[in-house]
Amino acid sequence: MVTSSKKTNNLSVVADKTTNPDPVDAVETTTASTTAASTSPAVSTSPAASAAAPTTEETTPKTSTDSDQPGTSADSSGFSDLDAAELYLNRELTWLEFNRRVLHEALDDSNPLLERLKFVGIVSSNLDEFFMKRIGGLKQQVGAGILDYSVDGRLPAQQIEECYEKVRELEEQKSELVANLIELLAERDIHIESYDALSDDHKALIRTYYFENIYPLVTPQGVDSAHPFPFISNLSLNLLVTLRHNDSEEEVRARVKVPVGLGIPRFLQVPDSHIFVPLESVMAKNLDVLFPKMIIEACELFYVTRNANTARDEDEADDLLAIIESEVRHRRFAKIVRVVVEQGMDLTRRGMLAAELGLDEADVFEKKGLLSTRDLLSLCDLEIPALRDTPHYPIDHPKLVHMPNIFHAVRDAGSILLQHPYESFSTSVERLLREASRDPKVRAIKMTLYRTSGDTKVIDYLVDAAQNGKQVAVVVELKARFDEAANIRWSSRLEEAGIHVTYGVMDLKTHCKVIMVVRNDYSGLRRYVHIGTGNYHAGNARLYTDLGLLTCDQDIGRDITELFNYLTTGFTPKRNYRKILPAPKLLKRALLDKIQREADLVEQGLDGHIQIKVNALEDQDIVRALYQASQADVKVDLIVRDSCRLRPGIPGLSENIRVFSVVGRFLEHSRIYYFQNNDSPEYYIGSADTMKRNLEHRVEVLTPVEDIELQAGLRNIIETLMSDDYSIWQMNGDGSYTRLEGKNEDGDGSQQALMQHAQERIRDAKRLKRRKPQGMRRRNIHPQSR
Repeated sequence: MVTSSKKTNNLSVVADKTTNPDPVDAVETTTASTTAASTSPAVSTSPAASAAAPTTEETTPKTSTDSDQPGTSADSSGFSDLDAAELYLNRELTWLEFNRRVLHEALDDSNPLLERLKFVGIVSSNLDEFFMKRIGGLKQQVGAGILDYSVDGRLPAQQIEECYEKVRELEEQKSELVANLIELLAERDIHIESYDALSDDHKALIRTYYFENIYPLVTPQGVDSAHPFPFISNLSLNLLVTLRHNDSEEEVRARVKVPVGLGIPRFLQVPDSHIFVPLESVMAKNLDVLFPKMIIEACELFYVTRNANTARDEDEADDLLAIIESEVRHRRFAKIVRVVVEQGMDLTRRGMLAAELGLDEADVFEKKGLLSTRDLLSLCDLEIPALRDTPHYPIDHPKLVHMPNIFHAVRDAGSILLQHPYESFSTSVERLLREASRDPKVRAIKMTLYRTSGDTKVIDYLVDAAQNGKQVAVVVELKARFDEAANIRWSSRLEEAGIHVTYGVMDLKTHCKVIMVVRNDYSGLRRYVHIGTGNYHAGNARLYTDLGLLTCDQDIGRDITELFNYLTTGFTPKRNYRKILPAPKLLKRALLDKIQREADLVEQGLDGHIQIKVNALEDQDIVRALYQASQADVKVDLIVRDSCRLRPGIPGLSENIRVFSVVGRFLEHSRIYYFQNNDSPEYYIGSADTMKRNLEHRVEVLTPVEDIELQAGLRNIIETLMSDDYSIWQMNGDGSYTRLEGKNEDGDGSQQALMQHAQERIRDAKRLKRRKPQGMRRRNIHPQSR
């Protein structure tokens, strides 16, 4: 049964009937193309779809071709129906276009060679995750018979079909690029070679290493009437071996898993060289030992991708921890959504493999050359400086570097803006927790934990704090995708240390990044707060651009107290917040109101301007509000890393809106919201993207940044990104992107400029530090000189 809802043209929150699960959180970076994004809806012509489609004008999606400009729904006054399907781009397709922009970084020969290889690995990992999360979710909808149209007017099956087409294009381009990069690496004496291409001496070395260190781990599994097709684990490389006995013409088959992981590398290195051999190539050429006295007819490589959407009904769970543990176990056996095979695989065996895995022919992806190219990331750390980016070393924040006590520093400054990775995570956020765990004046620490890493000290400091008698409460999000198992381990360790661990509010992910330290200062209890845009993850803090606010603002402190009371009880979600904007109760309404306010100001002849930097713009209501603001002549600048439903630059609709995407060595991850508000500018930072899931189904926090100096820091970030001469792409109305080839001949983009700005800040602080003692001495010698 098709469900639909009547849509309106105002800023009120409209129920979105799409049922897609969470979209991909891009794994690590960027890319683009000037080709169209295939984002115009195309309604299925299949009899089943036609029979089930809505028939009223109100619920029937508009159709258009890739070359169409929106506007067919407009009357003589312009765009009267701002909910018309053709006004919105498809989330999945725009996310794939983001990966095209990432892949462009691998094509760009101005990037060092190993960095180009890194971008290939990132795209490969992103696409694997795309199938696990997005395609897996769409397939679930198809299997459940769901015929809801997406905002852009597509049925789930249509989205899968169009995504497959884009993925095949990306994979073909990526395969050609990998072959080219392997040739370029060979010119620099780094060789990725098949086992057959090795010299006899090198073959002997690799074969010896294989049999001594890996062969005992290899387990062949026969496939015949007595041995059903074996379980294939997610993303594992596998050999499908076809063979026969010497005295028989009958073929038999076996599956052999390539045992990568747990210390076994994908690429085996010839000693004292930069020659690397894929493990599967070594195994394929040494099957004579695994299958003695048998004739090898064929050995073909494949891997599968399984659905990662295995969430259970929390309402029926007495123990959330137990159900998340069950989901993690269940994911290993989830339905397969794709199989990738090497080019030239025998068609009969390819069909047999697809049938055994429960897939259609459309779900089989054939790749030329190296499979599972995400593993190329393991080669990017080779210590060859000439082939890598210049090392980046975060600076200490100027207002923290000379202060022996971080609480005194924050108290003196009022608020401090942190910019990662340009400024150090370890000497700011980790330092806050370290000093809080040891400071005798600290009474309590409260924190949210969405993702963290093994190399961060966050967990250690929380445990130390509890052992030192502090009250410690941690809200752990168990449903952080692909980090569930790690978060369960962290939770157990924290609980064993006597820390109060809770798991947030039922049916809402706790995605906000917040720390509160309660300290007994000279004037009584004072709350010190950190609100960030990124996870408390030391590794991410070196690779992602993020922001954080350290503050002792009393109103923000009170707000965060209320937030933690809500998170640890689930009671009374709508509390009396003074400054922060939390989701799901207040944030979306506040953003819509602020967008409308800018439109009202401009219509009154006053100044209005909106600038938003987020990872994704997907929420229909926010897009509609921005369209209305543009129609009211508000200038809107959007810096959107990946998915974007909005179509910019359309006359009468969005000619006042520009959309940009920045791609560089770091993953753009910070969120900034700016509203000019005539002469009273407002800046907010926080964890929330403009996506339906963030605004309506997660606990998020935006915090105002009110200090003029800190606002200037955010203004510098926005203007530096907007004036990028090298790393920025501008979105066209059809969803394609154009790289803005700039004036900067040395290839430096906005991220390099922000690195330089950080270095200038610390140099200025050191100069000021040197001057201050001299001034003090003069005042002591000449007390009346003024």
